[in-house]
This record gives sequence, C-alpha cells and structure tokens, in this order.
Amino acid sequence: QVQLVESGGGSVQAGGSLRLTCAANGYAHSIYCMGWFRQAPGKQREGVARIYRRGGSTYYTDSVKGRFTISQDTDKNMLYLQMNSLKQEDAGIYYCASDGSRANLSNFYGGCGFGYWGQGTQVTVSS
Repeated sequence: QVQLVESGGGSVQAGGSLRLTCAANGYAHSIYCMGWFRQAPGKQREGVARIYRRGGSTYYTDSVKGRFTISQDTDKNMLYLQMNSLKQEDAGIYYCASDGSRANLSNFYGGCGFGYWGQGTQVTVSS
C-alpha cells in the first residue's frame, strides 16, 4: 500500500509563491511515477506535473510551464512542487499522486497511470 500526505498549501496573493510537499510511504521501492494534480470547484481533476522516480524526467501541463517546478528527494521519500508567479486560475485543491495498480487506476497523465492519492491541500490565490 502507498500512503501520500501533502502539506504546504495556503493563501497567497497573485504573483506570489508556494511550495507544496508530499511525503510518500513506500516511495523508494514501489513507486515509478509521482505527480501533482489539482481540482477547482466544478471542474475535473487535472494533471499539473509528474516526475519519474528513476531518472527524474519531468512533464508539465502547458498552463504551468515556466512557473512550477516538480522535484523529489528519493532518499527522504519526498515530492515537491515549487509554484511561482501564482495566478488566480491556479487556485484549487492540490493532490499528490503515485502510479497505481490495475485495480485502482483513475488518471493517466504524462505516460503514467495514477491510482494512489493524498488527502489534498488547499491553494488559494487572491487578486
């Protein structure tokens, strides 16, 4: 079983920055992809960024390219999302995710099939 716990969400003004953190249980031996997703009220959950555990290759959705950076520390089983130049459209609940099994796959993004999810952390961006 994979357990994910996000932290670092909060309220910032447009143009500000936040750094999200995800602690992943079992990351070192059972996870091949990790990613960040977000969901705004009334909208579908969308992929934001993902990273391969092996090699660290990254992938970003177009709307955050140049502003967000996904990174990891495999020794500490940690995943990060540095968010700069935040816009109001970035607001929502951000979820940490890892690739799942055939029984729990729910989202395909960046070449990975995600199925394990954290509880989410709220990001609010004010004008």
